[in-house]
Order: sequence, then C-alpha cells, then structure tokens
Amino acid sequence: MSGAQISSEMRKIEREKGVTLRTTKEGRKARKHEDYANFEQSIRDDASWMSEYYEIFYCLEVSIRKLINDTLSEAEGADWWNTNRVAVGIKNEVQAIKNREEQAAITLRSDNPIDYTTFGQLSQIITDNFDLFVPIISSKSAVSRVLNQLNLLRGPIAHCCPLAADERDRLKLAVRDWFRLLS
Repeated sequence: MSGAQISSEMRKIEREKGVTLRTTKEGRKARKHEDYANFEQSIRDDASWMSEYYEIFYCLEVSIRKLINDTLSEAEGADWWNTNRVAVGIKNEVQAIKNREEQAAITLRSDNPIDYTTFGQLSQIITDNFDLFVPIISSKSAVSRVLNQLNLLRGPIAHCCPLAADERDRLKLAVRDWFRLLS
C-alpha cells in the first residue's frame, strides 16, 4: 500500500468513526521553545497527542493537593503539615526531595511541602485522615482503590510513554470514579 493509499484510508476511517488519527498542521500547537522543531516529527506528534492526558493528570493532581490542603488547613490551621496529620515518613521524604533540589541549585518548585508529595503519598494523607474527609469523600476503601488505579495510570504519562487504548479507557473511568467519590 502506498503512502497516498494509507493516508486516504486514514481519512476515511476518521470520517466514519469521528476520530482523529493524524495530527494536522492546524491541530498542532505552536511551540515557543526554539529547539522544538529539532525533534523528530513522530515524537512531536506523540507528545501533542499525549498532552491531553498530561493535562488531565495535572488538573487532577493539583486539585487533589488543593482538596487536602484546604481540608487539613480548616481542621488544623495553616501549619497543618507540622502536625501529626502527616506521617513522619512522608515528611522525611518531602524534606529529602527539597534538600536535593536546593543542592542542585535549581529553583524550588514550591514553598508548600504538599507540592513535593507523590501521588501515592497524597492517597495516604487522605486515608490516614479520613475522619476529616468524610463530608467530602464517600468511601475510604473506594478512595484508596481509585487513587491506586490513578497512580498506576500516571506512570506512563509522567515517564513519556504513549497510553494504550485500554489504559486511556481506564483513565477516563478512574477520573469519573474520582469525581463520583466526591460528595
């Protein structure tokens, strides 16, 4: 099959199924980084395609951090991080990350310690303090299960690997499950 035939078949499938299989010039985001064009087009196409899933995870993770911060601040005050509401192991890991960033002479990502936590640690903070989240989240076991699933799905996105079709479906369902858990 020639390139023209493949392209024609792809356009036909796109019309019939209502999907986009190819990145069009109009669909590509303009990039400001001067060296972006030096990457292979196929890599840039994958990056553009995966950016949707990164954005979903970015919004999800930031909103979960905000939920935790708001809930624990309301219960313990602005200095909640320094109370017994956060496991010592999490505090130690966060401090180690902050120390590494300081020693690397890079700009610290944040002044807020929760911004240094992993997705798994966010889940632990919620489940360890579930008494505070009862008015917001409907089930402790369900929140643990959903956040565990999301943490597994986060890996390929965070480490620049394309998501398989089944994993894209799982991500949609897991995000929907998360919002269903919120009362």
